[in-house]
Amino acid sequence: MTTTAPARRRSPAVPLLIAVVTAFVAVLLGATPAAAHSSLIGSNPADGEVVDTAPGVVALSFSEQVAVSGDAIRVLDPAGERVDSGDVTDEGGNTHSVTLRAGLGDGTYTVAWQAISADSHPVSGAFTFSIGAPSATSVQLPDQAVGEGTVGLLYDVARYAAYAGFVLLTGACAFVLLCRREAAAVPVVQRVTLTGWTTLTAATIALLLLRTPYTTTGRLADAFDLGGLRDVIDTKTGTALVTRLLLVAAAGVLIALLHGGYARIVTAPPDDRDEEHDVRVRDLTFGLALGGAILAAGLAATWALAEHASTGRQTSVAIPADILHLLAVGAWLGGLATLLALLRGGPAVPREAVRRFSTLALTSVSVLVVTGLYQAWRQVGWSWSALTETQYGRLLLLKVALVGALLAVAWTSRRWTARLGDTAAPEAGPDAVPDAGEEAGEEAREEAEADGDAGPGRAAQLARQRAAVLRARDRKARDADPERAALRRSVFTEAAIAAVVLAVATWLSATTPAHTEADDDARSMGYEAPEPVSVELPYDTGGEAGQGTAWIDVSPARTGDNTLQIQLVDAEGRPAAAEEVRVAVTLPDEDIGPLRFEPLRTEAGQWTVTGLQFPRPGAWELALTLRTSDIDQVTETITLPIE
Repeated sequence: MTTTAPARRRSPAVPLLIAVVTAFVAVLLGATPAAAHSSLIGSNPADGEVVDTAPGVVALSFSEQVAVSGDAIRVLDPAGERVDSGDVTDEGGNTHSVTLRAGLGDGTYTVAWQAISADSHPVSGAFTFSIGAPSATSVQLPDQAVGEGTVGLLYDVARYAAYAGFVLLTGACAFVLLCRREAAAVPVVQRVTLTGWTTLTAATIALLLLRTPYTTTGRLADAFDLGGLRDVIDTKTGTALVTRLLLVAAAGVLIALLHGGYARIVTAPPDDRDEEHDVRVRDLTFGLALGGAILAAGLAATWALAEHASTGRQTSVAIPADILHLLAVGAWLGGLATLLALLRGGPAVPREAVRRFSTLALTSVSVLVVTGLYQAWRQVGWSWSALTETQYGRLLLLKVALVGALLAVAWTSRRWTARLGDTAAPEAGPDAVPDAGEEAGEEAREEAEADGDAGPGRAAQLARQRAAVLRARDRKARDADPERAALRRSVFTEAAIAAVVLAVATWLSATTPAHTEADDDARSMGYEAPEPVSVELPYDTGGEAGQGTAWIDVSPARTGDNTLQIQLVDAEGRPAAAEEVRVAVTLPDEDIGPLRFEPLRTEAGQWTVTGLQFPRPGAWELALTLRTSDIDQVTETITLPIE
């Protein structure tokens, strides 16, 4: 007897993979080079300036904090020879400088610089100044900036893959533990989890290796430069990537337990289930859920602590909000991918499991709305033009539209969920296929014996054919259920839209926030950026220290991160000592504050506060408290205009 095997069915993952790749390619084709958070807002000498005598240093000021290496600022003479010392000095207030050699001749000098923005993206550029008079020629630098070209493309692919891996890993685990425990033993769910873990691991390693050429040289061969890799690990982004690898390794242990021992326990035959078994399942579920939540939050924090959330205003609120945002994305979209895999390639999913996921998705969407609105306000502000006239704002509107479409399809899925019957999955096994295989094997042995060919090869061949027929029969029966077929189509549409949303979110995370781009546009149109505030504040603590003057400098004197420098001098102009210096800022008009900061003593008579936050513009009051002895203390208050 010969049985013809049915035509091979395309893997359930293939259509979704096509959707993911198509979405990502579409985004890449439409993307411009990734713009970063910080930008150059000034220099001394200025771009195009002609100075009479050679300056001793060249200083560059950035809109926000940047990380620079010892070779980040290069000054080249008209012949292309370097004339700087090669050592970059942090001048404070987001300003960095490099010393020039003495005896420079007349001509046009080129300053080439590159740095890493506080949100991990590279920035670079060049400008010229002239000594005496411009020369006939100057250095021609390559057009391609850091972060572009082949290396930039590969880095963007790895970033998308890392997000996708995180979503699949966290979503699959959340679906198993919160919606359908028996799914831990289903092969298609195990493949989703393993795909997420493998993708996240490989993408993180790729990001770590590509970081050196992405931020410095632009040469792909430098990905294996051990010296560059060591330098990367010392940076904020490198530390985040290494931490992510360690957490992924720990997650590997958790998913091995989830799909190993835990899966065997929750799918135990009914005869082996008793009160002790139920307690064990409950305890294991709680332990895995708690451990998984901690690991997922840690993985999300590796993005939040190294990208946009870690810079700008209200970072203490933005970082936790970004972690919650990423966790909600993982639970919703990753759980959606897991449900799709079950609907297309697994056993019948009971109505209760689908309803549990619907509740999980609704909770995740609520968290996404709250955290997304906060992130939009933080990066865009209240300006309509910043939302409609900047790349970040337009991408944000596109993301909102896609999420709206996703919610509309999800509403349709909820309607089909309500119409599902009470079909339940098998109690004593993860899938109908093992039972079908056992049944096919028994029938094959009987048929082989009847034909007089009871050899193991013939029986195995017949068993495979029988199993294929039974699996096709099971799929046909499942597809005949109109409610489940409609739900499967609806969930597939959700997953396809989710792939596009994830691609846009990846592009969005590499784009200059709208408020920063708006500031840059204003400067390019001739508007002046807020000038640093310098204030002379006399004080008198009494006692032996007596009178003195505090020179207070706030830069750049606008909302967000600022640097406060305090210099104390006595009546004779010498550096003055103080046992304690405290600072508090208040915005009386909006009842904000006091926000307190502890200045760090940098040298004799000088103290500095980095990361001084002004969340809103206005007339801020700064209270400076000086204590020169156990009993001699004074608090002086000044008003600072913050734009």
